[in-house]
Amino acid sequence: MVTAAADLMYRRGVAGTSTPAVRDAAGVSSSQIYHYFADKDDLTRAVIAFQSEAILSHQAPLLARLDSIEALRSWRQVVVVDAARRQNGAGGCPLGTLSSELSDDHPGARDALAASFTMWSEAIRAGLAAMVDNGSLRPETDATTLSLALLAAVQGGLVLAQAQHTTEALEAALDAVITHIHDHAVPPA
Repeated sequence: MVTAAADLMYRRGVAGTSTPAVRDAAGVSSSQIYHYFADKDDLTRAVIAFQSEAILSHQAPLLARLDSIEALRSWRQVVVVDAARRQNGAGGCPLGTLSSELSDDHPGARDALAASFTMWSEAIRAGLAAMVDNGSLRPETDATTLSLALLAAVQGGLVLAQAQHTTEALEAALDAVITHIHDHAVPPA
């Protein structure tokens, strides 16, 4: 049910996804949906958790192996840019798309999205902190600020990719932040 709802909400938006549409797409009865979810807001929060897990489980292995600027560039290419290119920029980020649609009128969803972005930023921060620990980046490097900048570059770049159907802005934003991170690199001995 959650997978079907996630697909529909990604393609149609939350407002454009009805519970009967989820029921039909999942091949379940309405009573089954309401057995597991109190209402559409509850289902939407489950979709946010599902999308967050999908993103983090895909990116975490690469972020956990960050040991150099080259590894960071590999994450940028494999996880972000190549995925956006495969879709010709269409669709954007599932979490970003939900964020732009769900206003403060949906505080539970807003809180769930904020928590998801925090987890994503923390995964990036942990990767950058590992680069500090292994001596790739200077000890005074602020991994927290740089992780937020990278995540903001991803989100902003994906919004522009979605509108322009090109990854040019996404690549430029990520490259600018990675260049800034490179400025914190320890020079080779």
